[in-house]
Amino acid sequence: MVSPELARAESLIRSIPDYPHPGILFRDITPLLADAEALRTTTEALVEPFAGSFDVVAGVEARGFILAGAAAITAGVGFVPIRKAGKLPRPAASVDYALEYGTATVEMHDDLPAGTRVLLIDDVLATGGTLDAGRKIVERVGCTVAGISVLFEIDGLGGRDVIGDLHTVFRSA
Repeated sequence: MVSPELARAESLIRSIPDYPHPGILFRDITPLLADAEALRTTTEALVEPFAGSFDVVAGVEARGFILAGAAAITAGVGFVPIRKAGKLPRPAASVDYALEYGTATVEMHDDLPAGTRVLLIDDVLATGGTLDAGRKIVERVGCTVAGISVLFEIDGLGGRDVIGDLHTVFRSA
């Protein structure tokens, strides 16, 4: 049963058809982010299943940064960005991953203590490529993925097959 607060937060997410390409239904979370109560409720829901099991929260660029930063504050832990290649100010670990139209790279600083438990957060699970790269880079720098949490997942794109067990706050899109 979804709480009234979470149902209200979900109702703020807009569906934008044919963006950024024809046939894509983009989920715009901007109205949710602009509403303090909805943002608080959502970030609490992102971290709740993993309470006490992580030391930092990592967010995948770009909307994952926003959610992960808020979730880190909610949980009283630090935040670690997982960025697109070339965006970090000093050398970092990197992981390449496949996209439907090519490849991309994510980077993360490698200065967390070995064994740090990381909660990985993003806004959406689609094909799983970005979150899988996030998981791999966390492990590459010697940390442990304590869990993966997203706002929602898009059915039919195979993301759950790639990622496996994860927490989804809202029903599938």
